[in-house]
Amino acid sequence: MNLRNLLVKPVLLAATFLAGAAGAAEVDGPKVFWKISMWGNPRALSAGMEEMAAKVSEATDGNFQIKIFYGGQLSGARENLDGLKLNAFEGAAICNFYHPGKNPAWMVFSLPFLPLGDPAVDRYVRSKMFEHPAIVADMERWNAMPYVSGLLPQYEILGKGTPPANLEDWSGMRVRAGGGLGSAMEKLGAVKQTLPAGETSTAFQRGAVDAAAFPFTYAHVSFKISDEAEWFTSNLAPGTSECGWVFNKTAYESLPAQYQDLLMGQRDMIMQVTQEAYAAQDEKNLPMFEETLTKVTYSDEQLATFREVAGQPVWDEWIAANSDKFDAQGVFDAVWSYAKEAEAGN
Repeated sequence: MNLRNLLVKPVLLAATFLAGAAGAAEVDGPKVFWKISMWGNPRALSAGMEEMAAKVSEATDGNFQIKIFYGGQLSGARENLDGLKLNAFEGAAICNFYHPGKNPAWMVFSLPFLPLGDPAVDRYVRSKMFEHPAIVADMERWNAMPYVSGLLPQYEILGKGTPPANLEDWSGMRVRAGGGLGSAMEKLGAVKQTLPAGETSTAFQRGAVDAAAFPFTYAHVSFKISDEAEWFTSNLAPGTSECGWVFNKTAYESLPAQYQDLLMGQRDMIMQVTQEAYAAQDEKNLPMFEETLTKVTYSDEQLATFREVAGQPVWDEWIAANSDKFDAQGVFDAVWSYAKEAEAGN
């Protein structure tokens, strides 16, 4: 063997070793396939979870596969918790106000005028609340566990007919709004409707609703509400809700520890991607709204009146109605406490 072969062979062997190492899984483990149930189409709410599924597959060299099934293929929006209890799938998105009796503590996220308007504060508060004993207990009844918040932005309302320039104009209006947000609208005399998101556009077409509250702006476009609407509120910001992601507890506990760690290590990334997706949608959608719809903007005095009428009274009613089910006052106070922590820089 000549000198050239002696030099080339080790180089080729080293290159082969490095190529194999580059393709090796970062996280070793068995082959696992998870199904996640979701209604509607892929959208900003699911962007972070889609990115998580891609990263998990990449990190495990394809051994751990996660697929989100859209359009209610696995379960209806109101039945996702039931499906988790039956071990029909390994994870799901849930919206708390679709089934308030199934997740009573989670309804705190839908109370009006919570201190969640700042995206950074919102992210911190919800992350902490997903570890709160009452929030965890709600899911345990359904063999589920909280994973990551959907971080829904503040709601605004799109509607048909005469724009509600004054608070009195909401009287008698049929508004799709769930949870405490719906209760807040009732304080203005509106008639609360709690339709699933995917049915709301059809309800507009049939004349069954006059207005709909959704996370602004992405959900109004995702569910084609903006196609039906004639006006939008720009600064009502009455609150939000929680459409978050939960796992089947049995499935999660059956995973090897390294897969569990991998999933939990993705949560910050998921929230970052989700919030960026919301912001990108606002940048695209808001100019379209302003061009095609009548913009309703309320004065500081009108907003103060709305908060006075529909803030504290709705909070007090919710706490009183749930005090025998769990520590409702403690859950409510925790939201404000975590918000103060976030504002103070933790």
